[in-house]
Amino acid sequence: MNKTLGVCGVVALAIAVGAAQAKPSMTGTCSKADVQQNIPAGDKEGHAFALAQGKCTVKGMVNGVAAKEGAYSEHADVTPTGFKNWGVYTVTFDNGDKIFYTYQGMATMKDGNYQSGTNRYQVAGGTGKMSGVKGTGSCKLTGKPDGSIDYSCTGTSAAKATAKE
Repeated sequence: MNKTLGVCGVVALAIAVGAAQAKPSMTGTCSKADVQQNIPAGDKEGHAFALAQGKCTVKGMVNGVAAKEGAYSEHADVTPTGFKNWGVYTVTFDNGDKIFYTYQGMATMKDGNYQSGTNRYQVAGGTGKMSGVKGTGSCKLTGKPDGSIDYSCTGTSAAKATAKE
């Protein structure tokens, strides 16, 4: 059905990796989902519900720490021409801290291949130096012939204030 379903969602989240900036922007690539399961909805041909999980490249800095990798888990309502998805995206940083994003998006499909999409995200939490980061934003996504998805995201964010000792 939808080979690159999960990639769309994860993209939306990598977005806020630049959360320490007032207007963060992120770009990157998500590979095809590592895990994907489709269940036919039963109401019409090609309509399904899906679960997907995968990884993305992540570039950027938050609170002075470089992003290392991204991972997403999502669910979607899929038709032959597109889908709507919802998920959680986790960015892990060089120091081991993480930021968790929630997102929802939509995409167009053609012949079972991801064409383009958009999504909106918000920071849901974090660990360590990232525990107080807040932000929201959106992403534009473009499918590639190999099944991966390129993304470009912008948003607004604020890093947590650190107490002086």
